[in-house]
Amino acid sequence: MSTAPLNRRGFLGRTALTGLGVALAGSVDALVRPAFASAAPGQAIGYGPLVPDPNRILSLPVGFSYTVVSRSGETQLDGGVPVPSDPDAIGVFARPGGSTLVTNHEIGSDEPFGVPALDGLTYDTGARGGTTTTAVGADGARQGQYVSVAGTVNNCAGGITPWGTWLTCEETEARAGEGGFLLDHGYVFEVDPASQDANRGKSPVPLKFLGRYAHEAVAVDPASSTIYLTEDASGPNGLYYRWTPPQGFRGGPNALRELAESPGGDTAGALQAMACFRGGTHVPDLSQATEPGTVYSVQWVGVPDRDATSTSVRKQFGNDAVTRSRKLEGQWWGDGGAYFVASYARTSDGSVAEHDGQVWFFDPAKQTVTLKTLFGVNPDPAVDTGNYDGPDNITVSPYGGVILAEDGEGISHLVGVTAEGEPFAMARNELNDSEFCGPAFSADGRILFANIQSPGLTLAITGPWHRPTTSIFGS
Repeated sequence: MSTAPLNRRGFLGRTALTGLGVALAGSVDALVRPAFASAAPGQAIGYGPLVPDPNRILSLPVGFSYTVVSRSGETQLDGGVPVPSDPDAIGVFARPGGSTLVTNHEIGSDEPFGVPALDGLTYDTGARGGTTTTAVGADGARQGQYVSVAGTVNNCAGGITPWGTWLTCEETEARAGEGGFLLDHGYVFEVDPASQDANRGKSPVPLKFLGRYAHEAVAVDPASSTIYLTEDASGPNGLYYRWTPPQGFRGGPNALRELAESPGGDTAGALQAMACFRGGTHVPDLSQATEPGTVYSVQWVGVPDRDATSTSVRKQFGNDAVTRSRKLEGQWWGDGGAYFVASYARTSDGSVAEHDGQVWFFDPAKQTVTLKTLFGVNPDPAVDTGNYDGPDNITVSPYGGVILAEDGEGISHLVGVTAEGEPFAMARNELNDSEFCGPAFSADGRILFANIQSPGLTLAITGPWHRPTTSIFGS
């Protein structure tokens, strides 16, 4: 096992693998191909080189353009208050004539614009995070925006359910009495994109059976309603979890909330942490995998106290019982399994080896995880030389490949990976070094929505979408 830093242009591994295939045109065939390591800078990869933006917000390839859907602190919510700070992950849903966006706001305590606490929509009046829901037209123009859940903390990522709702996750372990909070935090909440009224008395209900910890993202198996969850935490590093519903449970609108409010709902179903093995040998940390194509078998270990009444969930396990990872981030369900991202790892944070990003695939049928993509340590994040670091949110493109939101050091990009496995810059933040968040396509594939978290821009990107080209295979 080598712990030497990997060349960023050589992050594509030595084995051709089945990648993020989904039931969409041009699904991903492979995320790792050996020949791409020698691709020369300046070739027409993806959609071509980025064109500097005269407005210094977003550089895009030729023919692409963007619309600013909203700006934190400037655009007004329905009711006349400013759009909240720090937009993060986005759930995009089809609606007649356009799309509905449910947007997380990663607000802890002192961000300038909080989510307004409204009757029937607020979990904890001492907290300022939550979600807003935005109606946009077919052209991406904003038509209205309202609060859909309030009184939560650090709503970072989440995931879309098969029944058309958004699960928003609190990335915190804060308890009542800390930071002015009146209730414990670290839960998942379900938001209905249909209307504000559809959430009254419903969206503020914590789904405590999914555990109380620093949640990042979720992915839901449409066949079984099993929910997979990532944890972004350190000291010790976080875990990957599985929630299995109780016998007789059927996923659908309001089903999770009704389960949470039922007798014994706080501990309904089974919450378990992942433990990986290779040839019978326990794998203590996912960073140990330094070769794309690495496959680990998976076992699941029951969580003793999912509400972490005295000890954080991840601290309830010894390192020999589970498999940890630094910075577990976004997820996306596709190809019959869950793709999840580890943003980076350093030996100084307890990781076994160092990298600047991994994309894993969990196969529930085989009970395995496979390393699909590996980013080596970026030698100079301040220079735009085709090296990327810190992948965060992930989405599958209907045109083939995936889009990753870069949340690393220095320059920030939306990073594409072609169906054949080659990385390219889809967009560059010209405004500042703030992270990109929440890339997700409209149902018709015409618009890619994304956020620049600070100062808080939601963007709608349009253009001549097609299967992205590669320097080797062409279009």
